[in-house]
Amino acid sequence: MNNKYSLPEEGGLLEHAAPKDIIRRFEKINTNIFDSEYDGVQYVADKITATVAAFTEERPFVLGLTTGQTPLGLYRELVARHKKGLISFKNVAVYSLDEFYPIASNEQQSRNYRIHEEFLNHIDIRPENIHIPDAQIPQDKITDYCREYDKALSKIDLMIIGLGEDGQIGFNEPGSYELSRTRLVQLTYNTRKVQSGAFFGLENTPKMAITMGIDTVKRSDEIILMAWGENKSSIIQKVVEGEVTPQVPASFLQSHRNIEVVVDKTAAEHLTRVETPWLVGPCDWQPKFVRKAVVWLCGVVKKPILKLTYKDYIENSLGELLEQQTYDQINIKVFNDLQHTITGWPGGKPNADDSTRPVASSPFPKRVVIFSPHPDDDVISMGGTFIRLVQQGHDVHVAYETSGNVAVHDDVVLQNIDTARELGFGDKTAEVKQIIAGKQKGQPEPRPLLNLKGSIRRAEARAAVRSFGLNPDTNAHFLNLPFYETGGIKKGQLTEKDYEIIVKLLREIKPHQIYAAGDLADPHGTHRTAMEAILAALEIVKDDEWLKDCHLWLYRGAWMEWNLGMVDMAVPLSPDELIMKRHAIYRHLSQKDIMPFPGSDPREFWQRAEDRTQNTARLYDELGMAEYQAIEVFVKMF
Repeated sequence: MNNKYSLPEEGGLLEHAAPKDIIRRFEKINTNIFDSEYDGVQYVADKITATVAAFTEERPFVLGLTTGQTPLGLYRELVARHKKGLISFKNVAVYSLDEFYPIASNEQQSRNYRIHEEFLNHIDIRPENIHIPDAQIPQDKITDYCREYDKALSKIDLMIIGLGEDGQIGFNEPGSYELSRTRLVQLTYNTRKVQSGAFFGLENTPKMAITMGIDTVKRSDEIILMAWGENKSSIIQKVVEGEVTPQVPASFLQSHRNIEVVVDKTAAEHLTRVETPWLVGPCDWQPKFVRKAVVWLCGVVKKPILKLTYKDYIENSLGELLEQQTYDQINIKVFNDLQHTITGWPGGKPNADDSTRPVASSPFPKRVVIFSPHPDDDVISMGGTFIRLVQQGHDVHVAYETSGNVAVHDDVVLQNIDTARELGFGDKTAEVKQIIAGKQKGQPEPRPLLNLKGSIRRAEARAAVRSFGLNPDTNAHFLNLPFYETGGIKKGQLTEKDYEIIVKLLREIKPHQIYAAGDLADPHGTHRTAMEAILAALEIVKDDEWLKDCHLWLYRGAWMEWNLGMVDMAVPLSPDELIMKRHAIYRHLSQKDIMPFPGSDPREFWQRAEDRTQNTARLYDELGMAEYQAIEVFVKMF
């Protein structure tokens, strides 16, 4: 399933109201922006299908391919089209962009294994037309091997590539030479850390890789660079609009004669025509879009909303906004609009005038379902609001979509087993040690070990919600969606079984409010997949009577926050509520200090959560709102 999740929009750039050259004047590479990954994948698949069908030369059509998360949706679409008879690969030769070194081709982390598993095994390509770097060549012969691989790549008809978060093409790391060819490279610490999750630890992650060079890639007749999700938005802006620099290797592609970038809206969010469209052309000035522009202006001139002047608007390309309203009218409207997002009653205040409140006062109490992708996202991302909903008397249920079992370190399992032994509940220490010792590098973890890890995370989640008064026996639901239960980092695709589990819960509770993690990063990561599962379930129940009175609120994960221009509800937290939230996060002991996949941020989850919500409160304060200790914010999807 390709990701179709996108946020509702109000207003924006009127792209058809001005010539394309004006709208895209900041972009140095032709860039096509689509609403979702799904739409972008359809576009690229159409191009590949048409190009291969139109190819008439006697030699095979040469297709360069990348691996990783970015092309997953494309490969699935091409396989589906092949099965329908819409495209044949009998006259296509594939050259893979890169490979770890050293690694066996049958190891699940190898590019060779993945491109076969995800694509090549499912199409009619001839084996002799598959070319993937051999990562078992002896090191004393690798230079000659890379030279021959590069020589064979004298002709690439179409190159499909992704983009690393540091601007890598393949494994051409920052600092790579523009005229580089296929070669063995040393991987940076940051790249190895990014890849370490798939290898179950940095110590198991290869330190080298074989990669096509930048010059090799640029020899392609045509290049399509794809990127999905907001975690790629900063680097896409540098590649498309920034200066050419070895520190952003993909920026060298700006000089290619036939390249286009294909992105979804979230990956494009820092491009000028998306982030600040009033700088490039005429806009549709809907209320929330006006707020986005005014919040941006406040940041530029360092003023609160009510101190903005006519001069501020004119000097910062917002004169069009003044054609129908005066600057002081805009200031007051945006100030009131933003102020009305703030509420201490996320479930609605009973018997109150709700005409300017984000949530209706009735019914009260409300039935609420909080979906949490992992067993800790609920308290990390919206713990304060969760506590408010419970303490204000609503019937709150939390649904943990996945077990989170792979994110528990082996040492934590041993500690829990040792605790059980010390408490007199049986000695399983030797048995568990034997299971751990039997783990095989790069293979899914043994199911008995995963079951133990899942149990640990369930107990932690139960302790967290119990700490602020929710009954975990009746109101905590562990869905264990099947897509997650592969035993490894790579997850399966969503199926009807996943949807049915969510539908069953929704129809049992019939909620008035649903909260979900609306993350916009990697489309094939757990958060985005979990969001897709919720949306698919809601599509199934769309005609249910209870859904007519239900609203979907989106919170963010531990890494990002909503832009204030988008916010529909802001829930302020007192110092005591912030501490209560922190203590709930503390209950997730397996995720403290020794998480297997901590990412590049060294802070613990409670620190990230507090820094984020306190920063949101500072932003509200700087715009002229009341000063709060912390604020959690939400976007209303319907």
